[in-house]
Amino acid sequence: MTLEKSADTNLYRNTDQGRRGILVVNLGSPETPHTAAVRRYLNEFLMDPHVLAMPWVLRRLIVSAIIVHRPRRTARAYQRIWNDDGSPLVSLTSSVADGIRRESGLPVAMAMRYGKPLIDAAINTLGNVDEVVLMALYPQHADSTRTTTIEKVASALSGKRLLVLPPYYDDPDFLRVLSTHVKKHLPETVEHLLFSYHGLPERHITNADPTKSHCLRTGSCCVTHSIAHATCYRHQCFSTTRAISALIGIDHSQSFQSRLRPGKWLEPSSTQQTIMLARRGVRHLAVVCPGFAVDNLETLEEIGEQLSVTFRKAGGKELILIPALNDAPEWLQVLSQWASGPIDRFQKVSL
Repeated sequence: MTLEKSADTNLYRNTDQGRRGILVVNLGSPETPHTAAVRRYLNEFLMDPHVLAMPWVLRRLIVSAIIVHRPRRTARAYQRIWNDDGSPLVSLTSSVADGIRRESGLPVAMAMRYGKPLIDAAINTLGNVDEVVLMALYPQHADSTRTTTIEKVASALSGKRLLVLPPYYDDPDFLRVLSTHVKKHLPETVEHLLFSYHGLPERHITNADPTKSHCLRTGSCCVTHSIAHATCYRHQCFSTTRAISALIGIDHSQSFQSRLRPGKWLEPSSTQQTIMLARRGVRHLAVVCPGFAVDNLETLEEIGEQLSVTFRKAGGKELILIPALNDAPEWLQVLSQWASGPIDRFQKVSL
């Protein structure tokens, strides 16, 4: 499978025959906040070779060990954020899809890479369309999010052209809307803004480097121009942070959360960074998570609850979690404009 920039500049708006359909995809969630459902979800997620890149037998052994005890602890975390609509990630992604449908007038379906709604079923609801635009809600590229989603959708399509929204980590409209959103939710008392992104093992970064000689080779790799940046998650996180912090104008730093063992992960961890900031004298800290399009377990529970406790124990007074963009009207307008844009806005998948 390859991704190519489409050379076709025709505008494919929806017609009476339904030429274009939009598929909005997010990572996924267990069906319920109970141990058995969490175990099924974690098994599906962690057995993806894009998530744990190792031989199947070794991956099976590691995942089998993880899902013995971790699901019980993770289920308790899900129970703390579950609401009347179910999983926040699923319900908010559904709201985003509804907004794109409303704003664009195009047929729109929503699915999860892991769990439900299933990708196959969502594609079927699009009906008679000639092309499907995949809007995977991941601003930055990572094989464990974007690549696995593209491959899953491509395998489910039959006789339809697949167009993919490129990573939008540096898109001017995304940066404009996000910076305005952060300013709106940033109290005047905040002394420091922490940009927290989902962590990745370092080997994911080096494996995605097409040159095999740039990423993580020097301390300046992410600011030294290279074709590797097109698929470098770390570079793209730093790019988003630099752009947003410049638009806001506030003391800031960047970190990575949600680590799993084994292996060396991107540094610094959000826990380490938060403790360091508290010990440095920061008493009012805000955290924004630009890698998450909607709020979920990693933002609401891991940052909003766990990291807040960690910050106060280390000497801080208040940790403010900036909400994700979720279904903010300004963001829905941007997504809808992208959805109905010309073909050269997207990457074309060649199978």
